[in-house]
Formats: sequence, structure tokens, C-alpha cells
Amino acid sequence: MNTNNLLLENKKAKFNYFIEEKISCGIVLKGTEVKSIKAKKLSFNNSFASIKKEELWLENLHVSKYKEGNIFNHDELRPRKLLIKKRELQRLKKFKEKEGYTLIPISFYLKKSIIKVEVGICKGKKLYDKREILKQKSIKKDLSREIKYK
Repeated sequence: MNTNNLLLENKKAKFNYFIEEKISCGIVLKGTEVKSIKAKKLSFNNSFASIKKEELWLENLHVSKYKEGNIFNHDELRPRKLLIKKRELQRLKKFKEKEGYTLIPISFYLKKSIIKVEVGICKGKKLYDKREILKQKSIKKDLSREIKYK
């Protein structure tokens, strides 16, 4: 994934989950959804991917209505189908069957003017894991400040 084409990134996912693996997927969108996503009117709060009837679906992703849209504007919280190969879907099923793993959208990006979603196979962090990461970040900041001022 090229960072120049990055539309949005789910920063909370990196804080709340250990990301084991990332998979790039296509997504089925309506016209006004594409325009809203390109305008970065998107919220990752409580969004996740689920497997239903041999298909991968993105749930609870809030895409705001396009302000120039008319009566054909989309539903903001509708489930959106993700497009992946069957082999990848089978691999995701195996991870999903393991306890504690979930599928979380990590980022939205453009690839040749097509919107793609990066879905991560994630395992939830405990509170003490999050505290440890915050402690390490603060130590790094302190060290960089000391080096900067010396």
C-alpha cells in the first residue's frame, strides 16, 4: 500500500488491538459513498468485518451522507460487502474460529482510483498492554527531548 494514496487510517485499532496480519480487500460502494469516502467523511467507531454465507461484510462503518447527494443518497450504517478471494476467506475463517480474534478495518486507500480496504486480523489488547505501550512512548519522548536540548 502506498502511503500517498491513503485516505483514512484507523488509529484506534493499532492502540486497542495486536494486528497479526493485514489483508487488502475491495469494497462494494454506491456512488455517493465513494464521494464521501474520498472527502474523508468516514468513522471507524465500532466497525468490524464478519463472515456471512461465504461472504465478508463490513459492519457498523459510518459513511456520512454526501452533502450534494439527493434522494439517491446512501444509508450511513449499511453493511458493505468486501471482495476477497475464496482462499483468503477460508484463511480468515480459520483465524476467526480461534478465540479472541476479530477482523477490524485498518485503513482505506486508493489503488488506481479504486477504493480498497485493509482489514486486519486482530487480537484485543489487555489494559496492562496499553499502559505498557503508553509508558514506552513517553520514555521515547523524554529521551528525544533530552537529546534535542543537549
